[in-house]
Amino acid sequence: MHKTLIAVLVGAALLFALSVSGGWAGEIAGKIQTVNHSERHLVLADGTQVWVAEGFPIETLKEGALVEGSYEERDGKKIAVNLKVSD
Repeated sequence: MHKTLIAVLVGAALLFALSVSGGWAGEIAGKIQTVNHSERHLVLADGTQVWVAEGFPIETLKEGALVEGSYEERDGKKIAVNLKVSD
C-alpha cells in the first residue's frame, strides 16, 4: 500500500510539472532547409518546423547547417531551447 501511494504521488507530481510548464520536451536533429531570422523560425530537411527561443543568436543559423538539440512544445509549436550547430 505504501509503495502504491508513493507511485501515485510521484505520477501526480510529474503530471503537475508538465501542466505547469505548458508542454513537454523533445529532441530535434537535422539539416536546416530554410531559416527566417526575423520570425526566429526554421524548417529542417524532414519538414519539422522549429521556432528558436529568445536568447539564442539566430543570426548564426544558416541553410544547410546541421542542428541538434531539444525543444519544448508551447501552444502547439516546437520551441528550441537548446541548439548545437555544425556545418
